[in-house]
Amino acid sequence: MAKDDRAVQLRRGVIELAILALLDREPRYGGQIVEDLGARPGLEASSGTVYPLLTRLRAAGFVDTVWRESPVGPPRKYYSLTPTGRSEMHSLTFAWREMNVALDGLLEEVET
Repeated sequence: MAKDDRAVQLRRGVIELAILALLDREPRYGGQIVEDLGARPGLEASSGTVYPLLTRLRAAGFVDTVWRESPVGPPRKYYSLTPTGRSEMHSLTFAWREMNVALDGLLEEVET
């Protein structure tokens, strides 16, 4: 696997967790998710990244969708977490924090 491919895979996992975390707060439509991620440096993601992830999350049963009227323009598809999605978000959050602590410790050892 090329260096860039590894970085893309790592980033995809981080963005997936970020999407689940955003949806844990409230339902959002796709464009809103792209905007919310873009407001957080390091989590920026294009619609070409976000929509396939949302499709995969829906296929896995982690999110549901509902169409809602928009105050401007056509109806929008809103995404919300399912109970299974909330459980997945908590599991991934725990794993992320555990790995982050371990990796930070290792990197500190290497840097000193």
